[in-house]
Amino acid sequence: MATTTVIAPTSTTTATDAPTVTDAPTVTDAPTVTDASAVTAGRRRLRAKAVGVAVVANTAIFLTARALGTDFVITDPGKTEGHTLILPEIIAFTLLPALLGWGVLALLERYTRRARLIWSVLAAAVLVLSFVPIGLEQATSATRTALVVLHVVVAVALLPMLRREGATGEGAVPGGAVPGGGAGGDTKPAAG
Repeated sequence: MATTTVIAPTSTTTATDAPTVTDAPTVTDAPTVTDASAVTAGRRRLRAKAVGVAVVANTAIFLTARALGTDFVITDPGKTEGHTLILPEIIAFTLLPALLGWGVLALLERYTRRARLIWSVLAAAVLVLSFVPIGLEQATSATRTALVVLHVVVAVALLPMLRREGATGEGAVPGGAVPGGGAGGDTKPAAG
């Protein structure tokens, strides 16, 4: 962890009890949280947790829907034979887009200053487009509803990926400063 030397003026009290500032500085060593590797590690942990939450939530929803009688049988248009979705497929179809989303966000953070905005627009577009196959497939209304819920759960679970160093909590930097310049959303943080 890096340390920064801070020179702060000392105050004295006069006969009127009004504090005044003198020229005698005091030196303190105050630890800072600007270590880029610590910020990146915190961001990676948060994003891995978001991916894990998406997978666990969709697994629970799938198993609950199956227990309540949802058949998860989908049939492609023009075909007569249906395909029953199974848990490993649900896990794979949750994990792959989540990891791709993480990778896209990391690349955007590396190459653009507006990564959060661009990623948000892309994520919303992918979510909307993911509903198209649900509408095209032949399936029961329970299956369609469950699939829509599964898609929305992935999107909601991945929203914490948008947390940045300016936020409080894990990986936060005091004052919203980001290593390498600026503050808040106008910075270009290290990818992670």
